[in-house]
Amino acid sequence: MSKGITSKNEDYSQWYNELVTKADLAEHSAVRGCMVIKPYGYSIWEKMQAALDKMFKDTGHTNAYFPLFIPKSFFSKEASHVEGFATECAVVTHYRLKNDGNGNIIVDEEAKLEEELIVRPTSETIIWNTYKGWIQSYRDLPILVNQWANVVRWEMRTRLFLRTAEFLWQEGHTAHATSQEAIEEAERMLEVYADFAENFLAVPVVKGVKTPNERFAGAVETYCIEALMQDGKALQAGTSHFLGQNFAKAFDVKFTNKEGKLDYVWATSWGVSTRLMGALIMAHSDDQGLVLPPKLAPIQVVIVPIYKGDEEFAKISAVADELSQALKQKGISVKYDNRETQRPGFKFAEYELKGVPVRVAIGGRDLENGTVELARRDTKSKETVIREGLAERIEALLEEIQSNIYQKALKFREESTTEVNSYDEFKQVLDTKAGFVSAHWDGTPETEQKIKEETKATIRCIPLNNKQEEGVCIYSGKPSTQRVLFARAY
Repeated sequence: MSKGITSKNEDYSQWYNELVTKADLAEHSAVRGCMVIKPYGYSIWEKMQAALDKMFKDTGHTNAYFPLFIPKSFFSKEASHVEGFATECAVVTHYRLKNDGNGNIIVDEEAKLEEELIVRPTSETIIWNTYKGWIQSYRDLPILVNQWANVVRWEMRTRLFLRTAEFLWQEGHTAHATSQEAIEEAERMLEVYADFAENFLAVPVVKGVKTPNERFAGAVETYCIEALMQDGKALQAGTSHFLGQNFAKAFDVKFTNKEGKLDYVWATSWGVSTRLMGALIMAHSDDQGLVLPPKLAPIQVVIVPIYKGDEEFAKISAVADELSQALKQKGISVKYDNRETQRPGFKFAEYELKGVPVRVAIGGRDLENGTVELARRDTKSKETVIREGLAERIEALLEEIQSNIYQKALKFREESTTEVNSYDEFKQVLDTKAGFVSAHWDGTPETEQKIKEETKATIRCIPLNNKQEEGVCIYSGKPSTQRVLFARAY
């Protein structure tokens, strides 16, 4: 098959867009700014969901579901929250259509809602209004709830998976008796996200906190994991927020503590979205197609027969079926592609494009020799191996591929992280090398904003466990005690 994918070195943005569509992950829909996630793309998202859902439940969380529509008045109760989302909200004003008598469907002006409804951009307000009825005493705490849902944030400039008007995500919303419990929860979930990113996505991340300018609207503190894509731009891969008592106060959610006194509840929220699909693509893939870490690949192993005549095909199929069963018993997803409508070369190119980690080819000579050809997607290497112990060999190979993909991404990030000590050096690195730039900052939002306006680089995070280091801000020359990570970002 002809892939016809633009080289990422030639036009990274075009390479990404073509890869998403040609690998059958997603496509633009008839609704402006919204996407259709195709079966192969959704299969990857399902594997992400399954892994994350288990990690959430292993840390004591349960799933629930809350309404898609939120009364507009709820947003006005938390001033900074509504300010942060006001320009992105989709608003429902009417509840009925009618025929205008000329065969056209129009909005029935008499069916106006008494109060407009906001299509969920995030659920803090509706959830904390709900929690008011759930919480009376410290005995009702903590509440550890997660929701898998879709949200709408009206984006004007969209890109599949990275920025769409509607996207899929999970959002955790927890309630606690003390600030310390809530902070520990926010930090715990950051660790869960980092664990998932590195051990499933095979994407190394920097754990940190956001500056006040970059915090989630309504949060006291925002924790984040930041990843670096192959074009040197950063991608925020997940966030966890300590919300203090802001939402409890906005919705009057109080509880009687152990001392018998009334107090406001402490809160967190945390989430990751289908933006992780974009991270997966941009962190690992190449000009031939996707490179998927085995833990998230819908098909981990594909078997392709190369045969002449029905008799040889039947013998190869028997070998393939035996290998398939052995792999499935080990929990490995395998596909035997016995389509007669496509030649082996077409299949090889197709599964390379779709990022299948391991390909097994079996031909007539392999039948005679008791061998198969084993090819790995990450390095494109091929070798002929004996069939004895093949399932165990493939199992070990998948683990090796998972590790290799991560190590390659980690090496790239290390080579693309640069310490600078002057503003001229800072701008030069951004324009020539890109990547993460570690630099001193004076801690003021004014300096942060000026750097952003002049260079389009933002402070991605203040890394956790940052070493203290005396220095001066690259922009203002004022004293600084630690470096922060800057980058241009998606």
